[in-house]
Amino acid sequence: MSISEAQVENIKFENFIETKENEDLFDKTKRLDKILKSDILTGYEALGMLSLNKLSSIVKIKEKDGFCHDVIMLGSNSYLNVANHPRVINTAKKALEKYGLGMGAVSNYAGICELHKILERKIANFYNCEDCILFPSGYGANVGIISALCSKNDIIINDSANHASIMDGCRLSGAQIKIYPHNNMRYLEKILDNIPDSTTGRLIITDGVFSMDGDIAKLDKITDLAQKYRCKVMVDDAHGIGVVGKRGRGSASYYDVLDKIDLNVAMLSKAPGGIGGFCAAKREIVQYLRIYSRTYFFSTALNASTTAGLIEVFNLFEKDMAGRKELLKKTKYLKDKLDKAGFNTGNPQSAIIPVMIYDEEKLFQLYQELRYEGVYVNIVTYPATRRKECRLRLCVMKDLAYCELDRAADIIIKKGIEYGIIKNEP
Repeated sequence: MSISEAQVENIKFENFIETKENEDLFDKTKRLDKILKSDILTGYEALGMLSLNKLSSIVKIKEKDGFCHDVIMLGSNSYLNVANHPRVINTAKKALEKYGLGMGAVSNYAGICELHKILERKIANFYNCEDCILFPSGYGANVGIISALCSKNDIIINDSANHASIMDGCRLSGAQIKIYPHNNMRYLEKILDNIPDSTTGRLIITDGVFSMDGDIAKLDKITDLAQKYRCKVMVDDAHGIGVVGKRGRGSASYYDVLDKIDLNVAMLSKAPGGIGGFCAAKREIVQYLRIYSRTYFFSTALNASTTAGLIEVFNLFEKDMAGRKELLKKTKYLKDKLDKAGFNTGNPQSAIIPVMIYDEEKLFQLYQELRYEGVYVNIVTYPATRRKECRLRLCVMKDLAYCELDRAADIIIKKGIEYGIIKNEP
């Protein structure tokens, strides 16, 4: 349905964050509930949707209204689908039988087994680092690392497109926070040049592959600036690991600057197909994090079965046998088809393709209709991006057949023409 200006104003995300004057604590939840129960499209229509089988190129889903149907999966971060690799599954099964469902304790007490140490060594070697620490969640990794290492006496410089978990970790640390426009090296240097000499605790943080644009941070220039201005560098390569760089070693490998990154952080829930996060770094840094990172110290350790499966994943990564090249080839194939049709897909360098829509009303309608037509994509708008830069985000999986990519592209193009986003060329 068409949305009036008043309705658009009423459904804004930020309208439900703060308690209004004369409201009690939960009144905002009732206001949100009223909107979500209306027939106004908000972009949240797929919240609570169920997947009815294991992840593959075609997934059966159950909508909130009970409708069950198949969709071409372009909304998963499991780009390589190694979670379903026979070696990964068999290894995880054996660990489940040996160690049970969970570890039952935090890592610093009785929560780790030999599998955790093996995985940490593998990841450390993968990044040519001395040591590695495992976190049970990716979000907790960023929050825990930054808040442990930084304090009120330090300054953190962020790319404006950094993930929310990085920003939350920065706020929790109490450090001074500076933000430069996305991948703008001139502005970054301006910030660095204005830092007082007395502020010696300096950390530049950037995503490796940016989750909303699919482009890679300019780590060659960032590391040069870091050396010039005496900064440490942290890279969150959540969407780069296993996908970009030599043998999937990530964004720093892409620029051949692995030896210049101080904190190699990534998530185990994207291309690795599991859950958790890590930081590979010098031995004394990892040792410090084991004691001072609250999200590590006060969290139950990653379960053994997932850990065992991830060991096999890194075995595949080390030999470049996870299908990275095939994935990037298929990503380019889909992007080229959408570009030729007239969509603006930016300049992604990974398995992420942004399809710019620029209009929230059209975005909400497209998202809903594409899903019911059989294509599952991600929707991106505020607070993940500015509303005027709203988009569909397509995450390509290695297992997608070319005929499935063709069908997905045909449906997206048809809807793009229908909503006037692209033209129907004669």
